[in-house]
Order: sequence, then C-alpha cells, then structure tokens
Amino acid sequence: MKKNKTGFWFVVITTSLAFVVSQLDVSIVNVAVPHIGRSFSANISTLQWIVDAYTIAFAVLMLSAGGMSDLLGSKRLFQLGLLIFGVASVGCGIAWHPLALIGFRALQGIGSATMIPSSLSILNNNFASEPKLRARAVAYWTAGGAISIASGPVVGGLLLNLSSWRMIFLVNIPICLAGLLLSTYLTNSKRNKSHGFDIPGQVIWTLSLTVFIAAMIEWHTLGPGSPLIYGGIIFSLLMFGLFIWRERVAKAPILPLDLFSSKNFNLFIGLGMSLNWIYYGLVFVLSLYLQQVLHYTAFHAGLAFLPLTGGFLISNLTSGYLMSRYGIRVPIIIGAVVFAIGCLCLLLAGIHIPYWHLLFPFFGLPFGMGVAVPAMTTGTLSTVPANRSGIASAVLNTTRQAAGAVGVAIFGTMAVGGSQKIVTAITHIAIIAAVFMLLYAFLIYKTLKEPEHH
Repeated sequence: MKKNKTGFWFVVITTSLAFVVSQLDVSIVNVAVPHIGRSFSANISTLQWIVDAYTIAFAVLMLSAGGMSDLLGSKRLFQLGLLIFGVASVGCGIAWHPLALIGFRALQGIGSATMIPSSLSILNNNFASEPKLRARAVAYWTAGGAISIASGPVVGGLLLNLSSWRMIFLVNIPICLAGLLLSTYLTNSKRNKSHGFDIPGQVIWTLSLTVFIAAMIEWHTLGPGSPLIYGGIIFSLLMFGLFIWRERVAKAPILPLDLFSSKNFNLFIGLGMSLNWIYYGLVFVLSLYLQQVLHYTAFHAGLAFLPLTGGFLISNLTSGYLMSRYGIRVPIIIGAVVFAIGCLCLLLAGIHIPYWHLLFPFFGLPFGMGVAVPAMTTGTLSTVPANRSGIASAVLNTTRQAAGAVGVAIFGTMAVGGSQKIVTAITHIAIIAAVFMLLYAFLIYKTLKEPEHH
C-alpha cells in the first residue's frame, strides 16, 4: 500500500511541474505588461501579441502534439517539451526587441503544446484501471496548474519589485530542470503506432487561428472597415471550414472528428472554451485596470490578485471531494454558477473604489473555475479509451487555449481608450459572461449524462 501511495504522488508531482510552469507563464506576464510596454515603448497591440503569441502556438500545435504523444510515447514527448520550454524561457529573459520576445514566447507555446498533453496522458495511463484514483490524480494535477495561473500575478509583482520583468521568464528554468530530472524515473506509456501526422491539416489550422487572432488584435488599430480586418476574418473562417473538410478525409487526422460523436465530450469541450475565453480575457483587462485605472504598482497589483490563488487552491481540492461523492455533474454545475456570480460582482468595478469591492469576484472566479475544471477534465478522459487519451487531452487543451487567445484579443481591444473605456469594458464583459455561464450551467443540468466511471 505504501509503495502505491508513493508512486501516486511521484507521478502526480512530476507531471504537475509541466502544468505549473506552463500555466504560470500564462498569467505571470499579465502583471508585467505595463513594464514591458514602457521598456520597449510598445503599444497595446504589441502587448497583446506578447501575451497571445504563447497561447496561439500552444493552441495550434497541441493537436499534433497529442497524436505524437500516442505515437512516440508520452515520457519522451514530456521531456522534449520541458527542454524546449526551458530554452525559450532563457530567450525571453534576454530578449532585445519586442519581435524577439514575441518569437521566444511562441517557442514557449510550442514547448507547452508538447508537454501538457503528454503529462495528462502519463496520468491517464498510470491510473486508467482505477477511475477514482485517476480522478484524484487529475484533480491534484489541475490544482497545481490552477494555483500557478492564479499565483502568477502575485509572483510576477514580487519579481518586478525585486528585479526587472526579465526575471519572470528566468524563474521557469529551475522548474524545467526539476521536471527533466524527475521524469527520468517515469515509465513510458504504450505507443499507438497506427497514428500518423496530417501536415496539411496542421498548416490549415495554424493559418485559421492565427489570422483570426491577428484580426481581433489589430481591430482597434486598423478599424473594422479595413480590408485586412474583414478580409482576415473571412479568410480564417474559410480556412476553418477547409480544416474540417480535411480532417474528414485525412488518413491520420490531427483532429479525429469521431470524438465529437459523444454528447458528453462536446459539452466538456464547450465548457472548457467558455471558461477560458472569459477568464484569460478578464485577467488581461483586470491587470490593466489595477495599474492604469486604480494606479496600483506592479507589486500591489500582484498582491491584489492573491485571492485568485486561494480560490483555486480551495476549489480544486473541493472538486476532488465532490467528484468522489457525487460524480462530475454536480461540481461542474456548482462551478459554472459560482463563476457567473463572480462575473456579476465585477459590476462594482469603477474608477474610484476600495479594494474590498473586488474581493469576492477575485475569489469567486477562480473558485468556480477550479471546481468545474477537474471534473470537466476527468469527464473528457472518461469518454475515450486509454490509448487515445493523448489526443483527447490535446483537443480539450487546444480548444481552451484557442478560446483564451480569442478572449485576450477581443477583451483587450474593448479596453483600448483610457480609464473609462477599461471600466466600461469590464462592465460589458461581466454581464455577457455571467449570462453565458448561467445558460451553460442550465444546459449541463438538462443534458449531461454521468459517465460510467468518474
């Protein structure tokens, strides 16, 4: 019994390091955005690219990385991803120009796309025969990433206070080295040699998402009437349609469309996208709000985000308990409703407000997300056999990251134009997001079928 317990924690901790470092880099940059902008004299479009270059690369390559995990073995790909991410972090730390920083951020995204599906695949393969143990493992894995994404602004604010914005990237290096060292003791998963690569599909998908995000980011600079904007949107939609057609006829599609024959799988994917586009976009805008409207320093803005860490920590552990007792349906509904309430509380945001007005939304948003996401992730894995866990987790994370990039692009564009514009953007986002999440909670309640194993 003791040996199994030790093995459980070793696998969870080792795989969680990848999720921790990748999610830390999603949010730690947000609090440093104004500093990076001043350092390079960059406008908001450039800052959105610095944030989204990582997320776009993450999203467009994760589908192929999921297939590679099944084909080559999850351990090998996990180690490769950690190595790429570590090297890219060094590049970000020494970046000499905004374009160099954007390029290294994209390389970080490639590393994340490589190691995240493989880390989840390692978990699923180690505990596939024990559904309850797998649910616990996924809950702890998710908790590690959720806590890191919530603590990112706090850590970033502290590092900015002690040093410069470059340190927020260099802090990744010891985490990557620890992951590489520990991963040598993991066993490699079974390889699914029947899986191949769909290079045309990968290229089409990359064009579709990248052009769409570019159009959203440059919307406020060029204007909606610009041929580059509406032409880009039309082109991206045509590419997406072509991508779906390609995946129907490809011998080895990077997106197996048969996964979407499961109603539960579709619900989980939709929920993941909804949570990410709202949360990522809100955190970006709230970082601007704290520093440009309320005039917090980077350090105090980081401390202001501290309730996010507590919310994720408590909620992810709570989700594991709720799953073991009630299955996945109850925590998903509770999480969606609490998330919606947190959004509505952001209506209190104004140009002159005390910080305590923001306490509940800063706690409620991560709490709701943290309760729902472990159940959603466990439910997604339960819809596929173990040897397809890599591609299933890749689809889930791809759609979530793509939605997050869209959220930053759209919400960031809404917030351009001074303090009042930022406050107005938060108000509009809060109302739309709350209504959307309440409707989704109702949809889950009415249509989600509990998987046989949770």
